[in-house]
Order: sequence, then structure tokens, then C-alpha cells
Amino acid sequence: MITKTYTPKPQDIKREWWIVDAEGQTLGRLASKVATILRGKHKPIFAPHMDVGDFVIVINAEKIRVTGDKEEAKVYHRHSGYPGGLKSTTLRVQRQRFPERIIQEAVKGMLPKNALGRHTLKKLKVYAGPAHPHEAQQPKPLEL
Repeated sequence: MITKTYTPKPQDIKREWWIVDAEGQTLGRLASKVATILRGKHKPIFAPHMDVGDFVIVINAEKIRVTGDKEEAKVYHRHSGYPGGLKSTTLRVQRQRFPERIIQEAVKGMLPKNALGRHTLKKLKVYAGPAHPHEAQQPKPLEL
């Protein structure tokens, strides 16, 4: 008897909305859980070549917790594309200016580095404070 590999069809995929409160959560642990939900690895119909994951809303990004001396030691780099265009910022400065980017970058690093990973990252919505514009989607709280 030959068993066939199951591939989910587009009509089989049911996307849900989850909301995560980042207040007091450790950055890496939160990011790995969120990446798992975004990819759909928590579902029985998971397929590594398809996007079967759910949407995730992260609130209170400015209150994320990091361990050790990462506030000063962790550095974010970006490049303008021009010679000498490398800019660096510490986690402390990034938290003050763009707290959403801290979680986005952490989750992005845990997703595949291809077109599927870029598509998956679009389902992540991060907000610095407790307010978000996705009440109409009726997100369910995700306990981590």
C-alpha cells in the first residue's frame, strides 16, 4: 500500500487572528512562538512549501523584556546602499524611537529567508502601545 503525502488546498486553509501582549515577555521566546504561529506549524495541515499560518497582533512592544546587558550590547545595523552608509543603533535607542521594529526583526530572523518568509512576515502586526485597529477581526488572546 502506498501512502500519499497530503498537501493542503487553498480552500482548506482557515486563517485565525491571535493577539499577544508583549509586556514582560522575553524577546526571543516571544519571537519564536510568534514565528511558529505565523508559519502554521501549530496546525495539523502544515506544509513547509505553503503559507498556512495565522495572523498575529503584538501589542505593548515597547514593554518587551530582554535579559543581560542587551539594552546596550545588542546593536541593529542598516545600510543605505551607498559607500559608508552603514548606520548602527543600540536596543535602548531602537526601543525609544521604533519599538515595533525590535519584535519585527526578531521574528523576521526566525522565518525562512525566501519569498515565503517575506510573505509570511506580512501577517505580523506590531504596535508599541495597547491600542490596535484590528478589533473587527475578533482576535483571540494567545497565551505564551
